Amino acid sequence: MLIGLIGKANVGKSTFFNAATELEVQTANYPFTTTTSNIGMTHARVKCVCKEFQIRDNPIHSICVEGTRFIPIRLIDVPGLVQGAHQGKGLGNRFLDDARQADALIHVIDASASTDREGKPVSAGTADPSSDIEFVEEEFDYWLVSIVGREWTKVTREAENLVQALTKRLSGLAIKERSVLDVLNETGLDKKKPVNWTTQDLLEFCRKIRIRSKPLIIAANKADLQSANEIIKEMKSSRHDVIPCSAEAESLLRRAAKRGILNYLPGDNSFDVKSGKPLSEAQKKALDLVKSMLGRYGSTGVQEVINNVCFNLLRLIVVYPVEDEVRLTDKKGNVLPDARLVPQDCNPKELARLVHADLAKGFLYAIDVRTKQRLGAEHKLKHNDIIKIVSTTSRG
Repeated sequence: MLIGLIGKANVGKSTFFNAATELEVQTANYPFTTTTSNIGMTHARVKCVCKEFQIRDNPIHSICVEGTRFIPIRLIDVPGLVQGAHQGKGLGNRFLDDARQADALIHVIDASASTDREGKPVSAGTADPSSDIEFVEEEFDYWLVSIVGREWTKVTREAENLVQALTKRLSGLAIKERSVLDVLNETGLDKKKPVNWTTQDLLEFCRKIRIRSKPLIIAANKADLQSANEIIKEMKSSRHDVIPCSAEAESLLRRAAKRGILNYLPGDNSFDVKSGKPLSEAQKKALDLVKSMLGRYGSTGVQEVINNVCFNLLRLIVVYPVEDEVRLTDKKGNVLPDARLVPQDCNPKELARLVHADLAKGFLYAIDVRTKQRLGAEHKLKHNDIIKIVSTTSRG
């Protein structure tokens, strides 16, 4: 799975990326600091099943800290967009093309309203983050129009099946035929001859396809700054997909924890300084500001954004595949070695395919570790299921 970070220039996307992945990519207070897309590994945070089974061994394919499991996910930091990017302005279509790879998008905005449309610094509170949301989404929509509408007259004249033709046009975005058909029905365009589609019809089709195929959440960054308070309140009153966050605060906490100064896990609602770790006045002041934000919003928001993408936008569940249903191990004896993020409608055979192609080829049945029941290929898996796959074909 791949999550994309999008937004206009200079809103803190790279800082968010650094905080979420603990990589160090270049950041600065001017547009287009990021000129190529960066890909790193972030994590979804869940409660591990190890506590239920009183297991203390550490997994090998993901991180578990005292019952809190961190499941790896790829994150791509797409360089900032400017108005007219779909026409090649700024850094242009290349970065929209990078964003198309993502299964879901995090739109990072400057909630302190201190960057203008071009990403240049302005006085805090004088810009308009709400219009930034609209323009970035519009750029994505118009970019899709440029793909779908290319030689539209020829397409409508020669295509025997419009659904298949549109699906082929959108194949690079991994959009399925079912989604195309649903959008055509939803917009009523299935009842309109393609040759009579207007520019507005194309735009509406592309907007709906984008919403369905690239679900998006708003990361209201720089929420720790004073000018962000009222702006975030107003935005949250009209949108349900806005999450306040401070990438700077999260980055500070993770660095301090890595250096052994703090006890903190990504997504915690508090932290504490380890005994015997003296702090400078500057460090105390910085941590006081972070503590104030945690008190106001409950977290820095970075981990909350990642989790919302996984479990609300993409509606994923966590499943634990094992090879020994008694000891909960793989072949090498590693206990609960893996936690998989899978779609809500995932079945055991699809899980087998995710673990190893050979398992799916020889799939016989699965076993629910808790109930010891056999599960057929089409059984719908549940969140936190622990599953053994029985197959005629051994792995590897």
